[in-house]
Amino acid sequence: MALLVRDYVDTAEPISSGRLVKNYQLDFSPATARNEMAILESKGFLYQPYTSAGRVPTKDGYRYYVRELMGENRLPAHVQEMIRHQFYQARHDVDDWLTLSASVLAQHCGGAAIVTSLHTEKARFKHLALLATRGRQVLVVIVLNSGEVHQQTLVLEETLTQDQLNGFADRINQLAAGLDARDLAEIELEPRYPTLETIFRVVQQTIRSSEVVVAGELYRDGLTNMLSEPEFSEPQKAKQTLEIFEDRALVDDLLSKTIFESEVSGVHVIIGGEDIWKQLEETSLILASYGARDQALGAVGILGPLRMPYSRGVSTVRFVSELISELISESMSS
Repeated sequence: MALLVRDYVDTAEPISSGRLVKNYQLDFSPATARNEMAILESKGFLYQPYTSAGRVPTKDGYRYYVRELMGENRLPAHVQEMIRHQFYQARHDVDDWLTLSASVLAQHCGGAAIVTSLHTEKARFKHLALLATRGRQVLVVIVLNSGEVHQQTLVLEETLTQDQLNGFADRINQLAAGLDARDLAEIELEPRYPTLETIFRVVQQTIRSSEVVVAGELYRDGLTNMLSEPEFSEPQKAKQTLEIFEDRALVDDLLSKTIFESEVSGVHVIIGGEDIWKQLEETSLILASYGARDQALGAVGILGPLRMPYSRGVSTVRFVSELISELISESMSS
């Protein structure tokens, strides 16, 4: 499977069993390789684009390759040194580092690079008010530390008086004052008050949804790299790719769910939109955060076709994110 993915990434042509045996000097016959490929096809990892053709990896095949077969490759030492030298030659300015990051990622990964500026404001809870409106309907008013106000109507399972609602609001105000989404997730409420828990979940969701990268600078490079790939030779697919690259709301949603709301650090590989983002069905995205989670975070990433060099992309994105974090840390301590 690993050899087939690597060969298809290089050639963009369906891979036959005979080609694999010949190119990689395998010590078994094309018939044996063909049987193995048939097994992988039955598992949904490969497909045959047309009769008598070789096989091509599916989205699940790429995911299996990244998860189980790719390994933890690092960039070669000489490539690391070259990139590091480029950064240290630049001015000691975060904007310059981020512009250079996009250029380096596009150059070394052959895709379209996306880099965000640091996201410094962490949404924190300040105050909750609950207002009885009609029947079981309640107006929920949530104020954040930034002064931002969120309102929504909530239908409770029971009808409560204004005094009861004030009591619930006071309880949440005491528990949640000054807390962010991660702190709120650690609070355990009394199980005998399901209505309190329902209201508290609304507060948590509001804080989480406010921790999205918005209004910050977005650095892009390498779109022509991506549009030159055969997958995007058709005008309609090229147009869809351009829309992805320019869709700030989509980028914010991706970063929010994969980087800023995630408890998992490191590099994130999103293949075919992971059946969540339909706009990304024909593309893959490799993302990593930089900075410090308890202070400020940004993200670096590379967008490419499903047939992208995942090993090189992951190792490059990882190295660049670690290098920017190192440079920012040094500049703050000097």
